[in-house]
Order: sequence, then structure tokens, then C-alpha cells
Amino acid sequence: MPPSSSWISPGYSQKLPSPSRLDGPTVVSVALGRNLNIYKVFRHEIVQTAEMLIDNGTMSDWPRQRGVHSNAGGIQADTMTTPTALDELDMRILRLLNADARKSYRDIAKEADASLSTVSNRVRKLEEEGVISGYVPVLNEARLGFDVLAVVGVKIHKGKLLEVQRRIAKDDRVTHVYDVTGEWDSIVVVRLRNTRDLDAFIKRLGSMEYVENTYTQVVLNVVKEERRVLL
Repeated sequence: MPPSSSWISPGYSQKLPSPSRLDGPTVVSVALGRNLNIYKVFRHEIVQTAEMLIDNGTMSDWPRQRGVHSNAGGIQADTMTTPTALDELDMRILRLLNADARKSYRDIAKEADASLSTVSNRVRKLEEEGVISGYVPVLNEARLGFDVLAVVGVKIHKGKLLEVQRRIAKDDRVTHVYDVTGEWDSIVVVRLRNTRDLDAFIKRLGSMEYVENTYTQVVLNVVKEERRVLL
């Protein structure tokens, strides 16, 4: 492992500040074993990406080579917590909320075979520990006039990855920004109203400083798009 204390030890996750305290894109690294680092980059919402490392004994050089630092975005990695321990009641409550986040505590208590006060306390605890990070409606983008969904690969100048990703993530129409393995440095998912907006977005992206090349794939049909964590 790298000698710096700013790296998170394998098997641990980092406790993040609440979304209201985040200022702009947020970056955090979580070391999961010797060869896999997960990076999360987005504005007030953390999205998960992965970067496979070559185990050549120089792992500590990787953040410098890729322009990635574990304290980027003002988040330090010296506050570590083990994964939240959940019992069967926690899981039952989460499954019920996952199916219908508008379900009342009374209904949850009845279906989970628990008291109303127990369910209320458990949900509050899950919220405080960050297992439940918020409640949002699942909107139908097409009904709202956003007819174009595009996946864009971006090749970025060496050492400027996070700088460019932060700028891309500031666009509210961008839903995901990923670090990925392979030929392209980053994958961007964007939802737009029409092809004119897509054309303007791609041209603006391609003109960004340190963006070397892009490729674009337009989604023709969505076969599956699951937004919940399946438990």
C-alpha cells in the first residue's frame, strides 16, 4: 500500500460529509485490495467508477501519474469506518423502502413485523449512518422532454484527469462521470432534449482544455435501467 496516511486501508470505506456540505464535485478513493481502486466523482451525488492497477510494486506512483489525489475535493481519508453492520430487520426495512420510498412507518412496521417506534428509530439510524442518503422521485426523462441519452468516451491529457472531470460534472445534464479501464480515460453519461443539444454538448466538450479526443454513442433503446440498489 502507499505509505501516505491519506489512503484508505483495504476493506474500509470512508464516511462522507452530508451533501449539503459538499462544494462542487467530490472525489474519494477506497482501496479494495491490491489491484482495485474505486473512485467516485460527481457534484452532490457520488457515483462509482473503477480503475484497475497493474501490480508492479509501484502502486504509490499511480495517483501522481493519473493526477488523482485522495484528498481532492476537501475530503480527507484519515476518517475511516468499517462497513455498516445490518441485521435482518434493517434489511427488511430497506427492501420495503426500496420498493416504495413513500411507504409509511406504520405500513413498514406491519410488514416487517416490528413496532412503529422500532422502525422509526431504525430508519433514523440508517439515515445518520449514511446507508440511506436521501429520497428522490424516479422521474421519466422522456415524459419531461429529454429524448436523447448519450454515452461519451473522453481521452484526457495525462495528469489532468480530475481537473477535466470536475468541469464536465458541473453540467447539470451530465448524470454520471466515470474513470474506466481501457482506451478511454473517462466515460460520461448525459441526458439531453434533442440532437441539437447533443451536438452542442459534444463540441463544447471537445473544445475543453486538456480534452484530447471523444467518441459518442447514442442510446437507441433502454432494455434495463435499474436505479435502485438491489438487496
